[in-house]
Amino acid sequence: MRADRLLSLLLLLQNRGRMTAPELAAELEVSVRTVYRDVEALGAAGVPVCADRGPAGGYRLVDGYRTRLTGLTDTEAVSLFLAGVPGPARDLGLGAVLSTAQRKLRAALPAGSGERAARAQERFHLDAPAWFRDAEPVPFLAAVARAVWEERVVRARYRRWRGEVRRELEPLGLVLKGGIWYLVASAGGSGAAGEAAGAETVRTYRVSRFVEVEVADEGFERPAGFDLAAYWTQSSRRLEAALRGGTARLRLSPRGRKLLPMQFGAAGARALEGAGPPDGEGWVEVELAVESQAVAVGDLLRLGTEAEVLGPEALRRAVAEAVAVLARRYAGEGPEADGKP
Repeated sequence: MRADRLLSLLLLLQNRGRMTAPELAAELEVSVRTVYRDVEALGAAGVPVCADRGPAGGYRLVDGYRTRLTGLTDTEAVSLFLAGVPGPARDLGLGAVLSTAQRKLRAALPAGSGERAARAQERFHLDAPAWFRDAEPVPFLAAVARAVWEERVVRARYRRWRGEVRRELEPLGLVLKGGIWYLVASAGGSGAAGEAAGAETVRTYRVSRFVEVEVADEGFERPAGFDLAAYWTQSSRRLEAALRGGTARLRLSPRGRKLLPMQFGAAGARALEGAGPPDGEGWVEVELAVESQAVAVGDLLRLGTEAEVLGPEALRRAVAEAVAVLARRYAGEGPEADGKP
């Protein structure tokens, strides 16, 4: 295990440059004292690790030094083949490149590792889009990806719910979520009402909604320390909290308990974790995070007769009114029963 850790430490310094002992400890999931011992061990083995003191200090490799260790374990080789998702790679314009790289890697691997990698591809397939949803057309994805990679400004026309806007963006990263591509970028405020003109913020844009994209010759400086994965996690949590700002109290049948996580995902699973004890018929009470009342009514009706809304009272009345309209409609009373002329 220590040999693997020493190699990981060496590769971190090689790939990232100067890093402090606490940063290395966090990456390797060890104590700072262990990092000190490992650095000493690398030095004793002839690896030229330098320690720079001061606020901007840390450990680094002597300029020009690179390890020539290229060995991969069987498991590591298999994981590399599983990491290549053909659909997204093709969207990014890298489909042929990915195939070529995998062929080269398989040819360079020892016989046993190459066979394991081939078996992994035969036995595992990664399909990014969600069920019953075709992948969105993303004609500008390759251009946006190039701008992300080359750190170039993008001038774009973007379609929002309230109409189209023009944006000058500094693209920081791309995220594939549920088969949908998103661009994370900094933008100067020149569009939505209430935005301070010139105020730069990091925002998320759905790539399929770009109507025009121009990759400028002008570059930009990427914010120091920007962490795409951390931003996405925090942004997703904020979005979920903003959307699911209400709480519905439900009574669920045994079948309704199975349907809840299927219809509401993680929110449904969390609701079931706090469910009360079942009554004599197996029904339980839960509290479910929901969106606005208009959206919640439609969502809750998907549970059919396997759920009863107990509260809030306004939501219960809204669901009851929707059910009454449906009952009149299917009873054959005609469109006038819905209040229509």
